[in-house]
Amino acid sequence: MFLSPVELVVLTGRKIKSKQIEALRRMGVPFLVNACGRAVVARSAIEGRSNSAGRTASVGRAIWNPAVLGV
Repeated sequence: MFLSPVELVVLTGRKIKSKQIEALRRMGVPFLVNACGRAVVARSAIEGRSNSAGRTASVGRAIWNPAVLGV
């Protein structure tokens, strides 16, 4: 499940998709950008549940590595 567009506006405080992406990066929220250029945030990332891949850090937070860094 993913956040709805309205929930994303509430979370970021921004309506413009590029500003939403900037806000998510500043907050450290893991997200992907879809083909339309919109941020897609998994509900589990916000609610604190572990992701389906099962990759969690020792404190229970999901491990996230941005794909742009090639890590």
